[in-house]
Amino acid sequence: MADARADVTLAGTHPVDEVLPLTQMTVFGLQHVLSMYAGVVAVPLIVGGALGLDLKDMTYLVSAALFLAGLATLLQSIGVWKIGARQPIVQGTSFVAVTSMIAIGQAAGGGVDGMRAISGAIIVAGVICFFLAPVFTMLLRYFPEVVTGTVITVIGLALLPVGINWSAGGVGSDDYGSMKNIGMAGATLLIIVLVYRFLPGFFSRIAILLGLLLGTLLAIPFGMVDFSRLTGAGFFQLTTPFHFGLPTFQLSSIIAMTIVMLVIMTETVADILAIGEVIDKPADRDTVTGGVRADMLSSAVAGVFNVFPISAFAQNVGLVAITGIRSRFVVAVGGVILIILGLVPVLGAAVAAVPLSVLGGAGIALFGTVAASGIRTLASVDYDGNSNLVIVAVSIAMGIIPIAVPTFWDAFPEWFGTIFHSGITSAAIAAVVLNAVFNVWGNKEVDREGPIFAEAPPQGAINVRDEERMVGRRFDSADGGQGRDVNFRSRHSHIEHPDENGDGHQG
Repeated sequence: MADARADVTLAGTHPVDEVLPLTQMTVFGLQHVLSMYAGVVAVPLIVGGALGLDLKDMTYLVSAALFLAGLATLLQSIGVWKIGARQPIVQGTSFVAVTSMIAIGQAAGGGVDGMRAISGAIIVAGVICFFLAPVFTMLLRYFPEVVTGTVITVIGLALLPVGINWSAGGVGSDDYGSMKNIGMAGATLLIIVLVYRFLPGFFSRIAILLGLLLGTLLAIPFGMVDFSRLTGAGFFQLTTPFHFGLPTFQLSSIIAMTIVMLVIMTETVADILAIGEVIDKPADRDTVTGGVRADMLSSAVAGVFNVFPISAFAQNVGLVAITGIRSRFVVAVGGVILIILGLVPVLGAAVAAVPLSVLGGAGIALFGTVAASGIRTLASVDYDGNSNLVIVAVSIAMGIIPIAVPTFWDAFPEWFGTIFHSGITSAAIAAVVLNAVFNVWGNKEVDREGPIFAEAPPQGAINVRDEERMVGRRFDSADGGQGRDVNFRSRHSHIEHPDENGDGHQG
């Protein structure tokens, strides 16, 4: 990973506020777009298909989703007044709302009538939650590192199945799990790793983009790139308010969508806190409030344009972590690219030509990085004399339940399933509640004895003295994997030095 740990640049500004050369920002911004494009277009395709919309309406939904995602990304990264986190956060249509939107749309009769009912619910719920944002973010003291680290880890774990399914060709595809799809995903992942390992500076920072481009070129001879989408796409499409007609408002739909919005707010808080750790600029209450406001305002406006709720995209947190590019203006350029893609459908179709298996190979690298970032945060948590290990263990377990067994909560009421079918939300709720019980409301003056597995010493690992004794040679310098001053390069062969007991031994 590129070294991006300095607090300020040479010019004295934080890397988050750094304006890079336009060419670099365009390349890095395109990398963000390619990484999240499939997620943006998937929601309108799923919901539109479930409601029985025709091809023309589906095309509008996809373009409008890209256009609104671009506007929301600009609002989140640049900010207006007290709206926007001013972090490198990419916005897009949220998967959390898919089940509820399909239910609302089908209850209204499907088709255009269903879209009007969905839009009405989104507009009202977005406005309600916009005004609730300051109250919601007063709970920030319930989000210390033991909570944020757990949630970030589960975000990565929750996203990995998405990347894995992409790698197999996409759920429901005729060739799902074929050797060709998995091989192409593996080739893309290998390209990313090789670029990251062997190419210097700038190239390692665009390893994901290079992996996607080279992976797509590699897929052409195998007939995996669909160019027919280019011929069927238009050159301009304007996103218009109330494309499907004036929205309709139903109390039950509004209540259901408000619950969904609260879930999205919880995920947004987690993403804002996560990106704050990644960019070395921890988010304060004003930052989180601004970010949640941007989410809710964008969602309400999206409803006006018959688009779906907007939220932060966790996979792009991984991209920031893996590239070290922390400038929010890079993400803003990505927002401009999304707007252009929304206005020019043929450009969006060109991006859509990237095979899903190629996106999957890149997704595995990205989503794994998110989980690794969470583990790094958890490594800084104090586990002595408290129950933090229990908090982490139970919260991760709760987050894994809907990931491992998606039907686990199906017998529960719909409102309960809306919340707990999301592994990210399940983990966040569990972590916040357990942290409050043990660390906020509990007696922090008295050390508590943890469970047996918490009080046991960490599992042993081979250290430098073990290595010296095994190979008969002494080493120095530093090895990052060991986390200590060790480098397995011989300083001297056959040197006598004291061991840990002070006795000499032949090295």
